[in-house]
Amino acid sequence: MGEQVTVVTFPQPTANGPLHVGHLSGPYIAADIAARAARARGERVVVTSGLDVHQNYVLTRAENENLEVGPMMADFKADILSTYRLARIGFDRFSDPLGDEHAPIVRSLMNHLVASGATPLRELTLHACGDCGRTLHESYLTGLCGACHAPAAGGACEQCGSFTQVSTMIDPVCGRCGGPPQPFQATVPVLRMEDYRDALTELWLRAELPPQIRGLIGRQLAQGLPEIPLAYPTNWGIEGDGPLAGLRIGPYSEVALTDLYNIAKAVDPAADDLPGYLAALGRVNQLWHFFGLDNAYWYAVYWQAIWAAAGVSPLPLSGTVVNEFYTLDGSKFSTSRNHAIWANDMLRGEDVAMVRLFLAWDRPDHSQTDFTWKAFRAFAERVGPLLDGTHTVTDPLHPSLAAVELARGEAALRPSGFDPALAARSLITLLTGGAQTGSLRRALTGSGEE
Repeated sequence: MGEQVTVVTFPQPTANGPLHVGHLSGPYIAADIAARAARARGERVVVTSGLDVHQNYVLTRAENENLEVGPMMADFKADILSTYRLARIGFDRFSDPLGDEHAPIVRSLMNHLVASGATPLRELTLHACGDCGRTLHESYLTGLCGACHAPAAGGACEQCGSFTQVSTMIDPVCGRCGGPPQPFQATVPVLRMEDYRDALTELWLRAELPPQIRGLIGRQLAQGLPEIPLAYPTNWGIEGDGPLAGLRIGPYSEVALTDLYNIAKAVDPAADDLPGYLAALGRVNQLWHFFGLDNAYWYAVYWQAIWAAAGVSPLPLSGTVVNEFYTLDGSKFSTSRNHAIWANDMLRGEDVAMVRLFLAWDRPDHSQTDFTWKAFRAFAERVGPLLDGTHTVTDPLHPSLAAVELARGEAALRPSGFDPALAARSLITLLTGGAQTGSLRRALTGSGEE
């Protein structure tokens, strides 16, 4: 059977812009902290991520800015990898859709889903823009979420997590030109999520999921799980072959299948087909997805259904670690509005250990938090002497209290009950009292004791 493995994933960022501090405060640094802490406990840990280049947001940005899409994606990939390096964010396997390996694997897995009957080809009514002709999905579709009435694009509502397509939205229009939706018939592979209700329900009952996700799941079960096309007649994405010739594989389906093979290959590099992937996933003892609330539908609902359709049984998800939005001076970080502090700028200009520790301390775990430079500077002024060793200990922490504080901090970095803000406060208490910090400092700051 082999050694049991703890798997930690963080999202595959979309290659339509650099990462900003809002991203870092959420799943990226958090996943690295949790992985470092698990290794310190003696677990075999693999961390996976990658890149998402096939959401049509990527093509939209290139076209809007009159850029060649290939070089643009390569530049953003380099920028994202630079962010990981500067922030001391490690990973064991990175799926690269710009490389030669990726597309053939995804095509093979998609063709298996169709050939096995798990996602049969069916004629569906889709919608195209009546003016520009684009198939309306992802950034090519905008309107209001039919569930919560918040502004939304095609895919999933960032506010409530509901699945969004033309038929479930209020006042849907083309996201590129504002044209009206026009129905057309297309034969596409379809995931009937109701077919996997039992497997999904069994998973949701045992996995550790936050209340927001349980609420989303409850709404989905009450409404009936949707039928979702896995590929579209559209102009961006991996081109299908065989039964999927003429279609492009949907990006969310692609990322779900990417996670499947990426995790399997991280556990067993020799795995090179679906039976090998399934065997490797059988060695996963714990699987934790770290992501922002805007990705809740995909990781907690849709990914799980695709994995069940591919034959993964039982579904190995242990739980999810989810963050709310991190705002900047009271407003959501936004790449499109240039309302952001770019991660590389901050990491190059500030002490990385301080950035990581502050973002752990200020992380939007259970509610939104707000970044301000004033708070960061005040934190750095207070904590800097503790990290660089210039602080004079005037009130040593009693060893019995130090042991309790260290145990509390280290326990807070387990994925179950993950609370890096509590761990950061424990570290500050230990440093202030001149006590040993064990693995706590290394996990939170990404560096060793000085």
